[in-house]
Amino acid sequence: MTDKKFDPKKLQKLNNPQRLADIPPDYIAGKLNIAKPAVMVEIGAGTAFFCIAFLDQLKPSTVYACDISNVMIDWMTENVAPKYPDIIPVKSEEHAVPLDDGVADVVFMINLHHELEYPLRSIRESHRLLKPGGEIFIVDWQKVAMPEGPPERIRCLPEDVADQLTEAGFGGVSIFNELPKHFLVIGEKGR
Repeated sequence: MTDKKFDPKKLQKLNNPQRLADIPPDYIAGKLNIAKPAVMVEIGAGTAFFCIAFLDQLKPSTVYACDISNVMIDWMTENVAPKYPDIIPVKSEEHAVPLDDGVADVVFMINLHHELEYPLRSIRESHRLLKPGGEIFIVDWQKVAMPEGPPERIRCLPEDVADQLTEAGFGGVSIFNELPKHFLVIGEKGR
């Protein structure tokens, strides 16, 4: 585990309700072109905190909660899956998710991008998972000094994320800098 990766021992931090104020699901839903996704995939789901939020907000039939950490998968299996049967924990690798091509309407990553060793590979994997016309959204910390979040030196710029989406084959890439602590980048897989 590198110093970039989130420490699973701190997983309760992921369930802080303040996160929904910092990254409001209704704000993100309002920026997506897909109003009613049937299947969503979160890469780096952690405790499935945002999977639950987007299940409530967008009402997909299935949300795949993917994570590389056995600790997180076990936690979701014990604490989330029994209450939310539409959220399915999936053990994955950093750039390999064991789901079929074109399975998802929306793939998303929240506060994960700065942890990725090879972000373009993870974005290409997201592209593979999406149906034609599907969307990806990536939320991460703004690259400015602030008392919370990861060190500024490992944060990324939204323009770099947007360039990676374009390189991976996404179109219609948009950057939103309206949130106080985070940026949002959205791209669409061609039809």
